[in-house]
Amino acid sequence: MGDIVIIGAGECGVRAAFALREAGHAGGVFLVGEEPHLPYERPPLSKTAPATPKVIAEEPRYAEAGIELMLGSRVEGIDRAARCVQLTDGRALRYDRLLIATGARARRFPGMEATRTLRSLDDARAILDALAPGRRLAVIGGGFIGLELAATARKLGAEVTVVEAAGRLMARIVPPEIAETMAERHRAEGVELVLGAGVTDVRGDRITLADNRMIEADLVVAGVGAVPETRLAAQAGLEISDGIAVDGRLATSDPNIFAAGDCCSFPLNGARVRLESWRCAQDQGAHAARAMLGAEEAFSRIPWFWSDQYDLTLQVAGLPDASLGHIRRELGGGAFILFQIDRQGRLVCASGVGTGNAVAKDIRISEMLMEKNIAPDPDRLADPAVNLKTILKEKKA
Repeated sequence: MGDIVIIGAGECGVRAAFALREAGHAGGVFLVGEEPHLPYERPPLSKTAPATPKVIAEEPRYAEAGIELMLGSRVEGIDRAARCVQLTDGRALRYDRLLIATGARARRFPGMEATRTLRSLDDARAILDALAPGRRLAVIGGGFIGLELAATARKLGAEVTVVEAAGRLMARIVPPEIAETMAERHRAEGVELVLGAGVTDVRGDRITLADNRMIEADLVVAGVGAVPETRLAAQAGLEISDGIAVDGRLATSDPNIFAAGDCCSFPLNGARVRLESWRCAQDQGAHAARAMLGAEEAFSRIPWFWSDQYDLTLQVAGLPDASLGHIRRELGGGAFILFQIDRQGRLVCASGVGTGNAVAKDIRISEMLMEKNIAPDPDRLADPAVNLKTILKEKKA
């Protein structure tokens, strides 16, 4: 195997680069990133102030691993016939295998063109530097990023209003009971939640809602999801389906080109999904590295998400299914987990919330139960006196 080029120096791309070396790849590894900053973790950007980057790896590690880190470099196009990546500065990189790990960009619906978004270190610095006691922040979108930013802004003393088009918070990823727990906490911290309200226009410091209400703010940030970054793949003629379409190995419609992380959609449990997740980006980066070197196994890790808001942490393992009911497990101190069992009796999702690490252990064991397609007794799942590890061990035996 010769040279491997990775477009995108985020969590996925960096993990792939190091995984290639860990797997024994002796050819060149070129890691191309548009930002001038050393690759950093994105999840802390909405959770901490000031916006100090947490680097994924210190700069000397790249040189030690023989990874050519090309920061501040933008890819103009991909020449599939020549197996070549063209940079905007005129340079060209030849590849035997190419990994596209371009992530996603912030979504803006019509009428939101004037809003700020939070996707990068520079975004975070600009937003957090503008927040102070008495300043008014309006967040459009009640998902993870919007609510984490709201919590951070309250810690800085800013007044916060969150506008969400759905009737509740985090409707795509957490059950209503967990959403209400988080809503109560935000209200207790002084956040105004405006639910079931669409935004028609943002002009300077004013938001206009669909019912003609006005919200005044010093700063407006849109957190209404992300759009997969598929420009290069589409221009190169690769298949696009809610992201760059890949197979189980993370190979695109061109067998020499792979895609991983937020930019790709992949098969999982009979459906095609796209996940915006730190853990998925990390896992897929490592998987793509092995696949580019010839591994044949399909990617099958259980999806996992988390969010920190104030002193509460919520975690989700698996993908929620609105058609299924929930089994509730009380953990004490207000912490609880909601399990979902499919029609075959298998555990398919576990969502939990509590202070600190209250739900972390049980969510991790739940993830292991899902990995092994275990069908646990629902009554034992609900009983906090039953250690979930006992169920795992029994089923293994």
